[in-house]
Order: sequence, then structure tokens, then C-alpha cells
Amino acid sequence: MLLRPVNNIVEFKQIVGRGTRLFEGKNFFTIYDFVNASERFQDPEWDGEPIEPVITDPAPSTFDGEADLSEVEEEQEEYRKIKKIKITLGDGREHTIEHSVSTSFIGPDGKPMTVQEFLNHLFGKLPDLFSSEDELRRIWSSPDTRRALLEELADAGFGIDELHTLQKIVDAEKSDLFDVLEFIAFAAKPITREERVAHAQDSIFALLDPAQKEFLEFVLTKYIDIGVEELDQENLPDLLVLKYHAIHDAAERLGGASKVRELFIDFQKYLYQYRSA
Repeated sequence: MLLRPVNNIVEFKQIVGRGTRLFEGKNFFTIYDFVNASERFQDPEWDGEPIEPVITDPAPSTFDGEADLSEVEEEQEEYRKIKKIKITLGDGREHTIEHSVSTSFIGPDGKPMTVQEFLNHLFGKLPDLFSSEDELRRIWSSPDTRRALLEELADAGFGIDELHTLQKIVDAEKSDLFDVLEFIAFAAKPITREERVAHAQDSIFALLDPAQKEFLEFVLTKYIDIGVEELDQENLPDLLVLKYHAIHDAAERLGGASKVRELFIDFQKYLYQYRSA
């Protein structure tokens, strides 16, 4: 099983739990963890300490010396080749995007699409969802409208996994998914999540008391590490438990449940405010 980006320990356990389901003929499962979720969500108290693998006699080798080695090297070289795609972005000019991500997408009709076809299709769909950069900022600044936009994109064939793949293609893995959409729709250069937080933190913290500031600093650290998924309202209870161990204690520290929700929603508008040149 392949671990996609995981937002919290509960989701991680659910994903791994699927692999442990038993059925006839299934003797083991393998986790390919490219996002380091296993390290971030280590839980020895619940899972116990790792067990050393049992070493058995290996199967007879089929390695054919230099011939097999040469074939592997050729495959690696092919994977590393920089690919170039051209797309007309929001400024009306044709842009060349260089990437080394070897992937394809599935279109709305269920047929495979190249990266260039997928980008062109997405670019053609975005004007139906927002008409300007300001409208995209307004939508993305609120968890409710952001989720609605992501659901519309998913219904059109541009789900969260596809958007994360596009992050890699446009070299924006440390950026927000907002930056991916802004780049494709309006040719705006992506910034990192860390840069976004640095730009907005004075506005975010201006009128907060020390306890509120401490909580939002914690939230922003998670946002920088993981991404915009941490800012979804459904993730708020997990963040509170992770920070304060109990939601009741969090509400007591931060001024009540309604104040916590208001605090979590309101600061996000500053995170996506317009950046002057």
C-alpha cells in the first residue's frame, strides 16, 4: 500500500489498518511511505516497539551481472530526464514548465491523460470556478468556501491527490495548493508556506492574547510542515487535542468553544491577503 499525504495520527492508523485486514491467501502487506508518516506518527505506547524482521533464506538470484545493471541504470536515467510541457497560462503567454515527475492522469472520461493534457484541461475549467485572482483569494481564505471549491474541483476530475501531484510538477511542493491554482490560472509565481506565514504573521497576531497567539503559532507550524489540509475545520479537534490533550482544556484556555472556532477561521483571511510586489 502507498501512503499518500496524511494529516493526523487517526487517519494514519485508519490507512494502515486497511492493510491489516485478513482474507484468504493474504499473508503480508507492504507500506511504501514516501511522506515519512511512519516517523511523524510513531506511537509505541499503542503499537508497541518495532519487531526485528525474520530473515529467511533468499530466493535464488536471477541477477545477470552487467547486463541487468545496465538495464537498471537506463531505467533510472529515463526517469531522471527533464520533461518540458508548454501551456498558455493566465497572462496569455505560452509558458514552458520543466519537470521530472513521471506520471499520467485519468480524465473525466476515465481515459489516461498526459501532464500537458491535464494542465490544459484544468486551465480550461478554472474560469467556471472563479473569475479573478481576488475571487480565488476570497474563496480560499475561508475554510467553508475553500472546501466547496476543492469539492467542485474533485467532481471535475481534479482531486486532492492530483493537485498534490501538480505541486511537484510546478516545483511547488513547499507551497500552498492556492499557489498551484494561482500559478495555473494567473501565472503568479508560487511562494513557500513558510514565506506566506512570515508575510502574514504580524496581521494575524496583532490583537491576540498570549494563549491565542501560542495556539495559532502551533497551527501555523503544522500548516508549514504539512499543508493547507491542516486548516480545514474538520481538523480543528485533532489540533486542539494534539496541543492541549483535551478539547475542554483548550476551550478553557482560549475563551470558549465558539471563540476557538472564530479564532481558527478568522486568522486565515490574513494568510491569503494580497501580497504587494
